[in-house]
Amino acid sequence: MDTAQIYGNEQAVGDVLKASGIPRQDIFLTTKVWVDRADHKAFIASVDESLAKLKTDHVDLLLLHWPQSALPLAERIGALNELRQAGKVKNIGVSNFSTALMQEAVSLSDAPIVNNQVEYHPYLDQTKVLAEARKTGMSVTGYYLMADGAVPKDAVLKDIGSKHGKSAAQVVLRWAIQQEGVIALSKTATESRLPENFDVFDFALSADEMQAIHALARPDGRIVNPGHLAPEWDK
Repeated sequence: MDTAQIYGNEQAVGDVLKASGIPRQDIFLTTKVWVDRADHKAFIASVDESLAKLKTDHVDLLLLHWPQSALPLAERIGALNELRQAGKVKNIGVSNFSTALMQEAVSLSDAPIVNNQVEYHPYLDQTKVLAEARKTGMSVTGYYLMADGAVPKDAVLKDIGSKHGKSAAQVVLRWAIQQEGVIALSKTATESRLPENFDVFDFALSADEMQAIHALARPDGRIVNPGHLAPEWDK
C-alpha cells in the first residue's frame, strides 16, 4: 500500500487495513513526509500523525516526498534515521530525487536509503536513475506508469499485448517489474480492472519487446514537474 500525507487518505487507508483482517506483517505500507514540515520537531510529529491515522505502530517505508524543502536535506535524512532507530520506520527512502540528490542522500545517511520513488513509464527515460539506484543498492518504485492515460491507447503497446493476450496496461506493468530492481505502483478507479493489474505474472516480454517499449521514450516525456518542488532533473 502506497500513501502519503499530502494525498489526504491516510485515515481511510488505516480504516481499510484495520477492517481487512489481513495480518499487519503481510502488508508492506509506505507513506511520505510532505515538504512543509520545515523543522525537525514538525517532521517527527508528522510521522506520529501518519501512524495514528494509519492505525499502526510502524510503516515499512518512509519517503521524503520531494527534494525541495525549507528543511535542509541533512536534517531530513537525520530525522529519517532517528525514526528508524525508534522503530517507527523499518526502511527509509526518497522520492522524485535526481541521481545527484540520490548520491547526497546516501552520503548523509547512516542507514541504507533503500528506495527512490519516481515517475516512470515508457515515454520517460529513467536509465540514469536506474543505474544510480543499482550502484547504491536502491530499488526504484515507478509511479504514473499509465502516463496519465496514454498507455492504454498506444498502438505499439496494444500490438505487443495482442501477442500475449494482454492489454497495453498489463504490458507496461510487466515491462516495469521485469526490470531489475523496479517496483510498479498500480491503481485503478474501476473495480472490475483490479484483477487485471495482478494478472501480469503468467507471461514474459522478449528482449525485442522490452527494447521496443524503451524506444517510446521522448525528451518531453515527463508529466509531473512542479517547479517549486522538483530538482534539476537528469538530462
